Amino acid sequence: MHAPDKLRLRTETKEGRCTVYISGELDLEVASHMRAVMEPLVELSDRILTLNLQELQYIDSTGIGILISVLKARSARSGAFTVEAIPPHIRKLFDMTGITPFLNQTGPSAAQAH
Repeated sequence: MHAPDKLRLRTETKEGRCTVYISGELDLEVASHMRAVMEPLVELSDRILTLNLQELQYIDSTGIGILISVLKARSARSGAFTVEAIPPHIRKLFDMTGITPFLNQTGPSAAQAH
């Protein structure tokens, strides 16, 4: 499976919310594509930015790093950031790495995530 096929992103904007549906695998191989899609969305501080992970099958440390970068960037802009529909195997990884408490932020406290 090559990079374009392993990660699929679909963006939906409505009612003050921008939701990015992520499916497939989020790892080093597709990191630049993920960053390129997320960069302009992070700037939209007037909207809640939500990542829907319902169809995410795999995430590695690079993918988690991207989530933390988005979280910090949103916090710096006082933009709300949430992650929803986290599959159990991904949630377990988030719990183990300690990022779960930071995944639903509505203000500057998100910047405390390291």
